[in-house]
Amino acid sequence: MQLLSGKVVSQARHEALKPRLEQFKKATGRAVHLAVVLVGEDPASQVYVRNKVKGCAELGIQSTRYDLSVNVSQAELVALIKKLNQQDDVDGILVQRPLPKPLNENEIFELISAKKDVDGFSYQALGHLMAGSIMVAPCTPMGIMSILKHYQISVAGMRAVVVGRSVTVGKPMLHLLTEANATVTLCHSKTKDLRSYTREADLVVVAAGQKHLLGKDDFKKDAIVIDVGVHGSGSGQKLAGDVRADELQGWVKALTPVPGGVGPMTITTLFENTVMLAEVRRASQ
Repeated sequence: MQLLSGKVVSQARHEALKPRLEQFKKATGRAVHLAVVLVGEDPASQVYVRNKVKGCAELGIQSTRYDLSVNVSQAELVALIKKLNQQDDVDGILVQRPLPKPLNENEIFELISAKKDVDGFSYQALGHLMAGSIMVAPCTPMGIMSILKHYQISVAGMRAVVVGRSVTVGKPMLHLLTEANATVTLCHSKTKDLRSYTREADLVVVAAGQKHLLGKDDFKKDAIVIDVGVHGSGSGQKLAGDVRADELQGWVKALTPVPGGVGPMTITTLFENTVMLAEVRRASQ
C-alpha cells in the first residue's frame, strides 16, 4: 500500500511558490498579504489559524490576524470585511469556519470580494467551479487533486465515489473529479447501502466527518482511498480519520494517512490561492 503523503507534496509546492513570492515582492515592493479573521475561542479553530499564520511566516507571506470576541455583532464583522475588501495591500481574506451563532455565515462569505476569496466559498467561486471555469477552488478538494497529480495518479476514466456532500469538500470534490474526467457518484448520510457504491469504486474520497466509518470490507482490492477526516486525540490517543486505516494494509493500492495526508495540502492550497489572487489582481491594475 502506497502512502500518499501530503507533507511531501506540500514541501514540493512550497518550493514552487517561493520564486513567485519573490517576483511579486520585487515588482510591488511588498509581500503578498493575507488577512486572517478568527471569531471566538474554539480550540480547533485556534490551532488551524495558528498553523496557517505559521506557514505564512515560513513562506514569506505577510499575515495580519484579527481575533474577534465570540460576542462580536454581525454589523461589526461586516464592517471589518468591507474594510479589508477596500484595503489595497490585502491580497486575500480568510474567515475561519465555523462562525459562532447567531452570526450569519453565508452573508459573511458572500461579502468577501471574489478577488480576495482565498477559500473559494463564495457563490461566485463555486459557480465558476460548477461551470468548469475555475477561479479559486476550496482548499481541501483542490489539495487532494494536487496530491493525486504529484503521485501521477490520473483519475480519467476511473469510477470515483465521494462520501460527504459539504460545500467545503464533497460538492466541490465532485466537480473537480468530473473536470478531470472521472465518473463520479456523490454519497451522503441518507445513501442506502453505502458499501454497494464504495466497493465498486476505483477511487474513494471519504469526507463524512465520522470517525472510522469505513474499513477493508467497504473497498475493493487495489482501490485508492483519500481520507479527509480528522478526529481529535483526547486522552493521549492518536488522531484518527474517517477510515480504519489499520485494516487496509495489503488491500488498497494507496491511502492518504491521518495525520500528514490531506491536512498539509489544505493549508498549502490556501497559500497557493492567496498568491494566485495577488498575481491576478496586480495584473489587472
